[in-house]
Amino acid sequence: MTSTSTIPVPTARVPLWRRPFRLIRENARVYLLLNLATYGLVLIGFVIGLIFPELNEARIAALEENGDADLVARVFMNPVLFGLVILGVNVVRLSLFTIVLPSLIVPFAGLAFFGYWAFQTGITLVPTTPVGWVAQIPHALTVIIELQAYLMLVLGAYLLGKHWLFPRTVGAKNRRQGYVRGLQRIGLLALPAVVLLVIGAAWEAYSLRYLVGPLSELLL
Repeated sequence: MTSTSTIPVPTARVPLWRRPFRLIRENARVYLLLNLATYGLVLIGFVIGLIFPELNEARIAALEENGDADLVARVFMNPVLFGLVILGVNVVRLSLFTIVLPSLIVPFAGLAFFGYWAFQTGITLVPTTPVGWVAQIPHALTVIIELQAYLMLVLGAYLLGKHWLFPRTVGAKNRRQGYVRGLQRIGLLALPAVVLLVIGAAWEAYSLRYLVGPLSELLL
């Protein structure tokens, strides 16, 4: 008769919702460095925008030329539609086309594109009116939430590049296998990223529609 103490006990599977956070913990140092670099670039852009207001004016003019400002003006009065537009832009333009898709073609390319976007965003965030400064109070939370969502995808892009170029360092037999494992990492990190983007879009639409006006009347 075999002793029950010698029977291997199967390891409990980690729930899907916990796997992205475990992956972040396993790469905590890289994630911290990515956070420091991102917020640093936004802050640098903001300071430069304050020193050189013409750069901020150029960014605003660019938003008006590509139709973003007009789109916001048309949907602003409907918070639900406004939030959906924000979510669509954040998911498609920023998450997919800025971070994920470039990284699927060229290793680490999404990190460079995202870094440039973070710097440009810092310039764009510079307020030009007293109401704009008031709007930064609730909008600061929007920036934090959305940046954290993007940073999860940036971490995924980093891991994809690492697995792709150096497959043996992560236990993969070849670059093809490393690429597949990198895709799996992006897929995992995309789960909480999308949740944060939904929360960020809802908060941004609500705060801009219902909080900025009352705050302006109270503080100005």
